[in-house]
Amino acid sequence: MPSQLIQQQEPASALSGIDLDAYFQRIGYTGDRTPTLETLRTIQRLHTETIPFENLNPLLGLPVLLDSDSLQQKMVQRGRGGYCFEQNRLLSFVLQALGFRVRGLAARVLWNVPEGEVKAITHMLLQVEVGPESYLVDVGFGGLSPTGPVQLVLNTVQATPHEPFRLIESTGELEVQAEVRNEWRSLYRFTLREFLLPDYEMFSFYLCTHPNSYFLRSLAVARTTADRRYGLRDTVLTTHRLGGESEQRQLRSVAEFRTVLEEIFWLTLPNTPNLDATLQRIIDASSADK
Repeated sequence: MPSQLIQQQEPASALSGIDLDAYFQRIGYTGDRTPTLETLRTIQRLHTETIPFENLNPLLGLPVLLDSDSLQQKMVQRGRGGYCFEQNRLLSFVLQALGFRVRGLAARVLWNVPEGEVKAITHMLLQVEVGPESYLVDVGFGGLSPTGPVQLVLNTVQATPHEPFRLIESTGELEVQAEVRNEWRSLYRFTLREFLLPDYEMFSFYLCTHPNSYFLRSLAVARTTADRRYGLRDTVLTTHRLGGESEQRQLRSVAEFRTVLEEIFWLTLPNTPNLDATLQRIIDASSADK
């Protein structure tokens, strides 16, 4: 199904500036630095366990920068996370530096979107070649980021360290589905058309500025471990245990927020004067909705 990957390679300066030692120390990777499927699987799993999905920058009015230096400073050196464009751009740089062939793709989100409603293209994912095979790789879909590569083949259930995934054809495009509580749920729809940095900067700008953008109104944080997924949506902390029940906890103070973000999501919080006020606003809005 996948066409041969003709990659628009990142500038050599961007790839030469990738500090693989620092990135691997950040995610705890000590394996081979060869472009094999095992390398890809291990890096993807560790990335989702150590670099959390989070949207604090848009929420706090801070810039979201997608160049390699800015991504490394934020997510590797300063202990932050990011959303899809940041997560998958960083991983793309790393994989290319290791010798993988990578193409940036983009998708329309379907998760929790009412049937018949069409959303703009606002999600980034990667196509990665390993030998003759092509894989979907995505470390930026929040609470349902695949924790392992998904081969680009149709109608085949594929195991990952967490949920099973599959690809189906839908209206001439590829649709990603995850099995959640014995039900196949659609995550997003995409094609194999390549997108480049200016495209992602435009999509990201939309999410950071449009008055209806979810990322300007709500806090979303996610991280995985070997046996669970943690998710935070505004004041609700959810723990999904593999093969077990989910638990929810309501956060009621800024101090509790900070503790959860630092100790459960492993975030080094930004030293910005409006952080506590923003967290308090989320608490107040949650209380008003009840």
